[in-house]
Amino acid sequence: MIEDYTDIGAVTPEALEISRKSRRLISEMIGDDTFEDRIKQRCVIATGDPSIAKILRFHGRPGEAGLQALQKGAPIFVDIKMVQAGILKKGHNSPIESFIGQGDALAKELGITRTSAGVMALQGRLSGSIIVIGNAPSALLTLCELMEAGKVVPRLVIGAAVGFVNAAESKERLREIDVPSISTAGTRGGTPIAVAAINEIINAYARAQH
Repeated sequence: MIEDYTDIGAVTPEALEISRKSRRLISEMIGDDTFEDRIKQRCVIATGDPSIAKILRFHGRPGEAGLQALQKGAPIFVDIKMVQAGILKKGHNSPIESFIGQGDALAKELGITRTSAGVMALQGRLSGSIIVIGNAPSALLTLCELMEAGKVVPRLVIGAAVGFVNAAESKERLREIDVPSISTAGTRGGTPIAVAAINEIINAYARAQH
């Protein structure tokens, strides 16, 4: 499996060999039997931290949900520009858009974070989409409120909110909602994990098209 592995982000022979070598090393640590294993592998490689595999949580067959969304060209919404910058732009036809900057007037009016306001401003476009949150717990909490109210039904949510204020709580709340999701337990998370998770799904989708 690893010897045949192709990473669409590796554009030179040396880069591909590095990618395959990393996969061989990590697969020995955490396994290589399922789609979830391969998402874990990429998150571990992205962070250089094997313990990340132990805090990842998968709910509702998120890998398959992500592939279906990409097949439909569903939009990908992210919390911050850093996440947007890290997501692969090739191998799929899904536009990528950031919440930040979409609801600044609303943020000022209500006194809430810009990412949370962005979720509110774009809520009419979020059903059927992929949502990737790699930083902002406030954005994830707002999204959870909308999902719980039945106003938004994404096809996949990747929630890797990070920090000591509402990060753990927002992800616990996400896991209680009947929407496919990938999240991290506790306060740990961040852009590298969120980006790695969606990029592995994109990579699997692109490989399946050939």
